[in-house]
Amino acid sequence: MKRIVTIQDISCVGKCSLTVALPVISAMGIETSVLPTALLSAHTMFSGYTYKDLTDQIRPITEHWKKEGFSFDAIYTGYLGSFEQIRLVSDLFDEFRTDDNLIIVDPVMGDNGKLYPGFDEDYAKENTKLCAGADLILPNLTEASCMTGIPYKTQYDRAYIMDLLEALCALGPKYAVLTGISFDSDRIGVMGLDAETHQSFEYYTGRIPTGYHGTGDVFSSTVTGALVRGRSLGDALRIACEYTKDTMEYTYRTRGENAYSVDFEVTIPELVRMINE
Repeated sequence: MKRIVTIQDISCVGKCSLTVALPVISAMGIETSVLPTALLSAHTMFSGYTYKDLTDQIRPITEHWKKEGFSFDAIYTGYLGSFEQIRLVSDLFDEFRTDDNLIIVDPVMGDNGKLYPGFDEDYAKENTKLCAGADLILPNLTEASCMTGIPYKTQYDRAYIMDLLEALCALGPKYAVLTGISFDSDRIGVMGLDAETHQSFEYYTGRIPTGYHGTGDVFSSTVTGALVRGRSLGDALRIACEYTKDTMEYTYRTRGENAYSVDFEVTIPELVRMINE
């Protein structure tokens, strides 16, 4: 059985980060190991949540893994809360990288033109070091802008997206994929670039008229699982776009705009069908 390790925070209530990655990747028939970077009572959409930093556990955990001889077919990172966590995870890349495994970075740090609370431009620049060691990075427009220095835009054309992708590839990853790309009001999707061949690719689905916490985690986890299952990058992006859209569509139909997260659990059978067809 293939094995992925995913490195990000865990919320006791709320569907995002590890509480999305673990069930989604497991449902795709892959052993899913976890390295929690922080423990929250509930995700950050709720007020008054507790937060326990787990930075001091990262090195002891990875040292035990090395002692036991564990290896991973993919290393997948999400939210990292500090410069020290970025440094430790960069070290983990070096220690567990092989000729055959994949390193996938979702550089979670902001959205809608703003960095999340507690992050600044220096943090964004530090994240570029993590991206340099990745096979695939999956930023949104805000994150891409912060890492490349290209001004964030809400109205853009293909030339602007290609400039961002070229700048992202210049950071060092083999592939860069921008999420949340839309050139019209009815469709949304992804555009990507192969750093070596400069071949671009894209995929779009219908737009759901709202947003939900954790949809980026659904998308990135699905891409990671599909790649480890042997799908091409283009096919992995297609599956992830369709599954994320189906999940948002179901949540919107059954719970409207005010759900605190997407009901990905209900649509997992559809994901299993897509990954096995």
